[in-house]
Amino acid sequence: MRFEKLTSLVSRVFFVAAFVLLTVAVIERVVNAFGYTILGGVYTGGRLLEFSIVFLVFVVALQLREMREVLRSGRQAGSS
Repeated sequence: MRFEKLTSLVSRVFFVAAFVLLTVAVIERVVNAFGYTILGGVYTGGRLLEFSIVFLVFVVALQLREMREVLRSGRQAGSS
């Protein structure tokens, strides 16, 4: 597997994981409003939101790296 495909796959997995964690955090917050919990007190909704943000930061970093590589390859092909 090439490195570009691996970074693309990791980026997609992190993106989906971030939105899953965001969804669980929102559901946990709504359920907590009624006095219940779905996570059993292991993680709070805010902690899940923090994990989601960390995943999204990595996705942005990977996307910026891919854009940089595309721009570099475009300049090299154009200057020949």
